[in-house]
Amino acid sequence: MKGKAGLVTGAGSGIGRAAAIEFARQGAAVAVLDIDETAAAETVEMIEKNGGAAVAVLVDIADERSVRSAVERTVAAYGGLHFAVNNAGMASHHRKLDEMTLDEFERVVRVNLTGTFLCLKYELPLLAGGGAIVNVASNGGLYAIPSAPAYVAAKHGIVGLTKVAAVDYAAKGIRVNAVCPGPTRTPGFDQVAVGTDLIAMQEASTPLGRMATAEEAAAAAVWLCSDAASYVTGIALSVDGGRRA
Repeated sequence: MKGKAGLVTGAGSGIGRAAAIEFARQGAAVAVLDIDETAAAETVEMIEKNGGAAVAVLVDIADERSVRSAVERTVAAYGGLHFAVNNAGMASHHRKLDEMTLDEFERVVRVNLTGTFLCLKYELPLLAGGGAIVNVASNGGLYAIPSAPAYVAAKHGIVGLTKVAAVDYAAKGIRVNAVCPGPTRTPGFDQVAVGTDLIAMQEASTPLGRMATAEEAAAAAVWLCSDAASYVTGIALSVDGGRRA
């Protein structure tokens, strides 16, 4: 990744932060995009402490003007765009379909699916000499998660967008793939799990016997953006410790 520049959305924490740090470790310049300016600045500080190049950029992926501005700021900062990881999103669980309000459903879809669409819309025309995009979906984009109808619908949509973009832009040398992590130990997940047996349940249902780390999920996204994956496009890569098998 040395000499390349790109962006990671939702890079203020979790998988996004881990991906931004790994890109920088491999020599790339990274725009750290997040709706939380403080969290984005913390990621930049982590990267710079290790000699990497990064800039924090505020973005709300549910807002078209914000997305356009963030992508343009990345290109202005680094003179080009070689990769992008569209990772930002929101969770939505513990609601069966008939218990969910329309406002909640539309909000989850707006952030996860429409947000990914907006990122793709403004990234694709600016990728320098081809390039690669990874959309972070979920194993919920491959099969059902009980009581998560909006989340699962949106993540399935991300997988569909990924496949269409991969086909439509292949002639321009652009590769588009999705990463579909299973349950991953992030600060956000740990907060939800406090006082429950959720972590033990997830570990028990995973063939490898543990949840993924944010770094493991991020590594798949970084690989898909690298030249090592130069003939890989249009896939939805499950990173789930064998759960789908």
